[in-house]
Amino acid sequence: MFRTDIRNVAIVAHVDHGKTTLVDAMLRQSGAFRANQEVAERVMDSMDLEREKGITILAKNTTVRYGDLRINIVDTPGHADFGGEVERGLTMVDGVLLLVDASEGPLPQTRFVLRKTLEARLPVICVVNKIDRPDARPAEVVDAVYDLFLDLGADEEQIEFPIVYANARAGRAAMSPDEVDASPGLGTLFELLVEAIPAPTYEPDHPFQALVTNLDASPYVGRLALCRVRNGRVRKGDSVAWCRHDGTVERVRLSEVYVTEALDRVDAPPEGVGPGEIIAVAGIPEIMIGDTLADPDDPRPLPVISIDDPSISMTIGINTSPLAGRAVDGHKPGTKLTARLIKNRLDAELVGNVSVKVLPTERPDTWEVQGRGELALAVLVELMRREGFELTVGKPQVLTRQVDGKLHEPMERVSVDVPEDFMGVVTQLLSLRKGRMEDLVNHGTGWVRMEWLVPSRGLIGFRTEFLTETRGTGQIHHVFEGYEPWHGDLRTRPNGSMVADRRGPTTAYALTNLQERGALFVGPGVEVYEGMIVGENARSDDMDVNPTKEKKLTNMRAAASDETVRLVPPLQLSLEQALEFIRDDECVEVTPSVVRIRKVVLDASERARRRAANRPARS
Repeated sequence: MFRTDIRNVAIVAHVDHGKTTLVDAMLRQSGAFRANQEVAERVMDSMDLEREKGITILAKNTTVRYGDLRINIVDTPGHADFGGEVERGLTMVDGVLLLVDASEGPLPQTRFVLRKTLEARLPVICVVNKIDRPDARPAEVVDAVYDLFLDLGADEEQIEFPIVYANARAGRAAMSPDEVDASPGLGTLFELLVEAIPAPTYEPDHPFQALVTNLDASPYVGRLALCRVRNGRVRKGDSVAWCRHDGTVERVRLSEVYVTEALDRVDAPPEGVGPGEIIAVAGIPEIMIGDTLADPDDPRPLPVISIDDPSISMTIGINTSPLAGRAVDGHKPGTKLTARLIKNRLDAELVGNVSVKVLPTERPDTWEVQGRGELALAVLVELMRREGFELTVGKPQVLTRQVDGKLHEPMERVSVDVPEDFMGVVTQLLSLRKGRMEDLVNHGTGWVRMEWLVPSRGLIGFRTEFLTETRGTGQIHHVFEGYEPWHGDLRTRPNGSMVADRRGPTTAYALTNLQERGALFVGPGVEVYEGMIVGENARSDDMDVNPTKEKKLTNMRAAASDETVRLVPPLQLSLEQALEFIRDDECVEVTPSVVRIRKVVLDASERARRRAANRPARS
């Protein structure tokens, strides 16, 4: 049976191809907002971090009305680091809008989200967005999309997909790129969506079933479980069977049942909600993603959501620096410093983030956190610092595995867009990281696109160097591709560190002498401690320095003896840049207001002993 008054659709695309902007336009044109209502751009990106970075981090759902039809839309992240959100979103829908930039075409994360869509056997509508760009090339982009479908093994049925052209920012769509400017709105897209996306199916006599695909929280009713109703009906106050993913079944009562109207959650109608609806239920404090809600008299669990394994890990522990919990240089200290608070926060992250794993380490105050990529883990650390935590974060490491008795490491498919002038330097950088070029395309516009396969560990710390070498003009995107045999040792950072050898405030006199030896991370008057990294050495080895040295004063004065001190402004590293910079024996001290880089072992003599112990003996 079909539920003809509902359509469930997910919007998937590479990052920054216009998913959230398109949802904005659909909400406006469906009458979701009052005429005089003030609405922010990218209204679906509700987190501060999402607005600052311009990316979607969490999958969210909304509802628009098109005539008598109710269209539930799931807005998914485009970044592969948040792939767990994409996979959960696809379990809630019956079809997909695949957005592709009319100039950039399919990129690595387009490949990632499309692969997941084809595996789920969901029908696809291709939306060629940003058709108003002066460098738009819709015909070539459509050909590239067909090539991508074929490359991912799409069958004859899947490759026959409809194509619509859009300018999401202006809220226009048409079946031809030349007709978009004249289009009055998104009516063409709505009509195609109704026609090409199948209505939800259900079995009329089947007992109630709903799969929990996401979690949220309300200050009034506690934890909310977001579900898609597969069969049957449910309403507020019903008793249901809670089928946990470990196989146990418990009878519970639903205190609230909500449905979505535009951006708001409203009470479900008294008669309840039926199959195909996306709902939020309250009343089960410990419910988890992957659980099933079912008929209490005939519980039938649904298959648990399968998520790709993590490929990157890093350690997170308490702040062990001498400045932990102290107000230094006018910066406020953190309020959450203990191992118990950090462990509780990491456990809370596991509840709603299915793509993260937390494992114990040898130390009781440090944990290994595994995730999809550097960005996903950096976002977690950034959220924790904004909540008042002080942390010590280790260098990101790749997760290897044994295949047929041999060590294998994760590989990334990397797409690089650079001006022709920088093609040589990028080729050299990626070749040093054991990468191999798969494809090279020159569009004839002065820009080239290169496709590479590179070990994941070769990309840790690569983005900053890449932007420096391409003068900030290059664009790089990458996505997990698979595992290959270990590629050998890599030396990705050519420069060593300048390490403070004592504690105290830095002086302009000392920094003036040090800036000739490399780039500094601190300015004058900053409190430092032994083992803290104050700059990047121009040479490859580490250098212990005294940044607190003061000029000795005498009572002798001579003309021009006191020259004006000219200091180069220090490099202010962000959290992501600091995580990219550090080596294996270094870590990042993270507090709510400042990020510092330091050695894992602070004592200089202890570091020297360890280096001597690890040095190979002479024959």
